[in-house]
Amino acid sequence: MLIAGFPAGSWGTNCYVVATGQGAECIVIDPGQDAAAGVDQVVRENKLKPVAVLLTHGHIDHMFSVLPVCGSYDATAWIHPDDRHLLSDPMAGISPESARMLLGGNHTFAEPDDVAELKDGLTVELAGLQFAVDHTPGHTRGSVTFTTPYDGPEDVPAVLFSGDVLFAGSIGRTDLPGGDHPAMLHTLATKILPMRDEIVVLPGHGGQTTIGREKATNPYLQDLEISK
Repeated sequence: MLIAGFPAGSWGTNCYVVATGQGAECIVIDPGQDAAAGVDQVVRENKLKPVAVLLTHGHIDHMFSVLPVCGSYDATAWIHPDDRHLLSDPMAGISPESARMLLGGNHTFAEPDDVAELKDGLTVELAGLQFAVDHTPGHTRGSVTFTTPYDGPEDVPAVLFSGDVLFAGSIGRTDLPGGDHPAMLHTLATKILPMRDEIVVLPGHGGQTTIGREKATNPYLQDLEISK
């Protein structure tokens, strides 16, 4: 599997381009502010063809460039219905300081021509890849994570694209519109803690980690117990 990730924009949001290998179709995860140029570079260097954009949630720092990326490659945008309204009205989900930062800018937001909705338990099969979708509310109502299959080669661990649910040493904030701290704790206990330790976590911000490392060291997971 080819995974190319880079931080984009003033928020440093990680954008990922994922494919089975060079010269293949690919998917783009969370194209944030100024991510279009980075996506184009990865696509050109690896001779890829984007067919879909997967959004872990609807916050502006994760979907800022969804319209130009989808438009450039005629790709479908995938998002959970609880966050779909943020595609055309991202100001509904951001903090006052972020809103002030964007004031005066000439930014237009709208849904891409083709939008598909994600749901809990869905398996998305795109570009020769599979992703298990988990609805993981707390950071936003429509937050989701994407996990690659567990049954790949033994030397290739599964990968969790965690968005802003889980970071190395921390979790996503819950004080923005749509945030819900009890829901986040429920998500962590029911979705994250049951995962296998060897799963590699590629978060929405910061460096990669593993589920095992976060279970052992992340203070937000220390007092939680696995629940169903």
